[in-house]
Amino acid sequence: MYVLHIANKNYSSWSLRPWLLMRVLDIPFEERLTPFPTGPSFSLFRSFSPNGRVPCLVDDGWAVWDSLSIVEYLAERHQGVWPADAKARAWARSAAAEMHSSFTALRNDCPMSCGVRVELAPMSDALKHDIFRMGDLWNDGLARFGGPFLTGARFSAIDAFFAPVAFRAQSYGLAFEGAAAAYPKRLLDLPAMREWYAAGLAETWREPGHEAEVSAVGTIVEDLRARA
Repeated sequence: MYVLHIANKNYSSWSLRPWLLMRVLDIPFEERLTPFPTGPSFSLFRSFSPNGRVPCLVDDGWAVWDSLSIVEYLAERHQGVWPADAKARAWARSAAAEMHSSFTALRNDCPMSCGVRVELAPMSDALKHDIFRMGDLWNDGLARFGGPFLTGARFSAIDAFFAPVAFRAQSYGLAFEGAAAAYPKRLLDLPAMREWYAAGLAETWREPGHEAEVSAVGTIVEDLRARA
């Protein structure tokens, strides 16, 4: 059975992607959660992940690291990871690559913290641009392939790549235009997303660096997490 190494569900957006994909597609795996330590995590995570980061998938002792690589590894072994249609698959891979390499302002200005609600400071132009581009990308996929997911009727890897943005939209009150406006809620309503969210709320540990990142971008108006 696969072993998927992840970190805190409240914070770890990269961990969410393969975890959610495997849950929705019913790909069996054993979850191993290692909380982020205070300070650098490289030495701790290096014990199971070659690059000292999460997520890391281990298959019969063979490590596959980085969320995009993990998804491609799973796609070679399981049906439904990417869309069956070649054009939809190409679109999905392009969008996933863009999410993987871009949207820096969204990552920095809206760090993932599932259990809090934050009133953002005035948005930078870079964050406004990222939100516009994100909505534009979602609207394009929904229009091209008919929804309700980005490449059609079935959830696939491309939706998993944008799942952390759904939590960010919920935490920071991010709004999108057109059909994209309803897409984050559609992801949040998935049973596996609700499972991840409930587990994130139940976590009692806090990592000072992640907490400071959230406090720096706005005012926390609600904290729904279990008491630390």
